[in-house]
Amino acid sequence: MRRVLDSISNIFKIPDLRKKVFFTIGMLLLYRFGGHIPLPGISLSGLQRAFGSAEMGGLFGLYDMFVGGAFSRATIFATGIMPYITASIILQLLGAVIPYFQKLQKEGEEGRRKITQYTRYGTIFIAAAQSFGMVTYLQNMASHADFMVIAPAFIGWKFTIMGVLSLTTGAVLIMWMGELMTEKGIGNGMSILILVGIVSRLPLYITQEVVLLFEGGRSIIAEVILVIGLLIFIAAAILLSQGTRQIPVQYARKVVGRKVYGGSSTHLPLRINAAGVIPIIFASSVMFIPAVIIGFLPEGGVKNVLNSVFSGGSVIYNIIYAIIIIFFAYFYTAVIFNPIDVAENMKKYGGFIPGRRPGKQTSDYIEKVLTRITLPGAIGLALIAIVPVWFMQGLTGGSGMAYALGGTTLLILVGVIIDTLQQIESHLLMRHYDGFMKKGKIHGRR
Repeated sequence: MRRVLDSISNIFKIPDLRKKVFFTIGMLLLYRFGGHIPLPGISLSGLQRAFGSAEMGGLFGLYDMFVGGAFSRATIFATGIMPYITASIILQLLGAVIPYFQKLQKEGEEGRRKITQYTRYGTIFIAAAQSFGMVTYLQNMASHADFMVIAPAFIGWKFTIMGVLSLTTGAVLIMWMGELMTEKGIGNGMSILILVGIVSRLPLYITQEVVLLFEGGRSIIAEVILVIGLLIFIAAAILLSQGTRQIPVQYARKVVGRKVYGGSSTHLPLRINAAGVIPIIFASSVMFIPAVIIGFLPEGGVKNVLNSVFSGGSVIYNIIYAIIIIFFAYFYTAVIFNPIDVAENMKKYGGFIPGRRPGKQTSDYIEKVLTRITLPGAIGLALIAIVPVWFMQGLTGGSGMAYALGGTTLLILVGVIIDTLQQIESHLLMRHYDGFMKKGKIHGRR
């Protein structure tokens, strides 16, 4: 424990790392501040009565947790980072099927700059559509409820225009903050924004569990089982995030004058879950699209059926969710890891895999191994995303705790924290400071 505390103190001894950490904290404070600014025309008292009359659950409850409660508070940051993630998914999918975007992906920095620009345009369009769905949802809530969610002077087209403009502007501001955090801060800005939204809701759900325990609504045995199950799921998520397959690599010996170079043996680590937490975030973003579409529909049978199908606990929802996670695990692994480039670099520096010829045979072997180990990794990712929610719903009776510490949020928490620690540890070791762990269990260590 003391070693970890010393490592944390060392963070603030490195000027560059200290600047990154403080910049990230500043952006997070700005994000949390915007998450409490309500839309123009919103009646806060009516909104509290509306959401207080029935606890949000299912897809809306999960979405509200991702944005740190900004949706239930109807704030300007209610769209969260999801429009940007959805636009990123669309651009990456287009890069797999459209030659123009494939060409941009291979053009290096200039191509990435153009793809980023297209992603920003897509974010604005998706945010506007999502904002209209949210505004329609709020107006429908006000039309059939006994409470007044919207101030009478703003009901109608005034609230629609101002609400869409405010929410879209908020989504663009969040996108800007996330990109700045990735560029000038520490960790992946988009992932950290989601992490903060989830963490901000945890004290509320933990307080609810404590109150239930003291009031007799929850037994001590149930709480102990809940904590043990949670620790098991966290351990499984960490193992899945850090599990690797080591491929032996041998480097040929070269004699230059009187010196001998190379001749060493090393390993090529292939992660079981090479895509990290990205498949979960992408799949969650895709599963939020039906909620936006449902928001446009009038009250009636079709809307009720879709709500039941796409509620977080339904079997159909979980099957679709698992399929999308497995798809994005394979897809994103193919995007970030190119076996041909790895084989060429290995050949360039005189490296080879024993029993495999350098070049195409090596790249085919790496791709074969990667395809095989990605399957159990993707299935494990889907199981951890779904099983903890079922476990906690059965144990807690479907309370908010099931979504706060369910599989999706658990994997995001573990994945983002590990990725951020890897970046911080690499900075510490580069400046000759000790890392967080004595034996280097974090695979990001260099």
